[in-house]
Amino acid sequence: MRSSAESQSLFEKAQQWIPGGVNSPVRAFHAVGGNPFFAVRVSGATVWDADGNEYIDYVGTWGPAILGHAPRVVVEAVKKAAEYGTSFGIPNPLEVRMAELVVNAVPSVEKVRMCNSGTEATMSAIRLARGFTKRNKIIKFEGCYHGHVDSLLVKAGSGALTLGQPDSAGVPPEFTSQTIVLPFNDVETVRGAFAEHGRDIAGIILEPVPANAGLYLPRDGYLEFLREITAEHESLLIFDEVMTGFRLGLAGAQGRFGIAPDLSCFGKVIGGGLPVGAFGGRSEIMDCLAPAGPVYQAGTLSGNPLAMAAGVAVLEALEDGSVYKKIDALGQELSDGLAKAAMAAGVAVQLQRIGSMSCCYFADAPVHNMTDAMQSDRNRFGKYFHGMLEEGVYIAPSQFEAGFISAAHDEGAIEETVAAATKVMKTI
Repeated sequence: MRSSAESQSLFEKAQQWIPGGVNSPVRAFHAVGGNPFFAVRVSGATVWDADGNEYIDYVGTWGPAILGHAPRVVVEAVKKAAEYGTSFGIPNPLEVRMAELVVNAVPSVEKVRMCNSGTEATMSAIRLARGFTKRNKIIKFEGCYHGHVDSLLVKAGSGALTLGQPDSAGVPPEFTSQTIVLPFNDVETVRGAFAEHGRDIAGIILEPVPANAGLYLPRDGYLEFLREITAEHESLLIFDEVMTGFRLGLAGAQGRFGIAPDLSCFGKVIGGGLPVGAFGGRSEIMDCLAPAGPVYQAGTLSGNPLAMAAGVAVLEALEDGSVYKKIDALGQELSDGLAKAAMAAGVAVQLQRIGSMSCCYFADAPVHNMTDAMQSDRNRFGKYFHGMLEEGVYIAPSQFEAGFISAAHDEGAIEETVAAATKVMKTI
């Protein structure tokens, strides 16, 4: 049994001064039971906790650590930038370089605006879509998470076209009354929404690969359909690529699937582990932003030099494509190994993967949307999580989160992980 005394002590202290003892809810381990460990150091594909325990990490600070934790190229870039100042509040050259890298990598993006988080990016993109189209309603999909924006903290009502009801206390119903929530991968409900509300739909926002409900993929032709119907109704298609952007390739999910959205939201990888967000798209839309246009958006720390330096270092390291080749191959190796482990143990799992992102649902049937995901055995997942943690493997503490492989992982780490899973699955 691994020691947890120091983490337990820290968690008890944290609960005195921090709501729930954590600064983001999933970290509290409520979905899997037990108390969280407290990390004190990370390097490469490894995390160490306050009790000295070591883990192979597949959370990767929830996606940004594509090169691994604390890669030298990022650490050196941040150190160099910090010597000149940690914040300017004035335009700086690193912002220009970051914008150049994003625009050159993502064909649908002609201009880009930096902000401080994925939530800011999606919130701003929706405001921009409404300002550009002069329409009010937004379509989102069950299981797609777009940050803690008031109007997007919504779950569907009893009918497919029910206007959203708040999914969090503190959000007035009026804030979500312009949000239409539909099931993912369902063409007919989208058609129905446009038939009823088409003249007032500013756009559709979605994760092209939903990765905040585990991980499931768009059906063949689904993204193409969304592109066509939004164009037909002069609405905007908004891809939330905060997770998939620069993770599934330099052009993100839209590059993999060959779809050009009108607006795209980014975060995580482009900050190299520092807080960052961005949104971009066609020039005619982006030029509606202040100071060029009437849609207001601002941020004191937007384009922060430390975040820009870290992000530039990461994006430049990804440009030759070798990292993607490595992590995609390791992703396949891990999924194959876990499938064999589950089969040997007689455990029903759905291993869903794209590139270096994956999810292991304890379910009997493939998962295509949130309804399918909710059929998974979350109690079994909790046992699996704690079993893997005891074996020195840290996966996301929720059935409804994706896992990530970094360039710092190697075949040895994959082999250790598969061996741990083979042992654990026989006990759950």
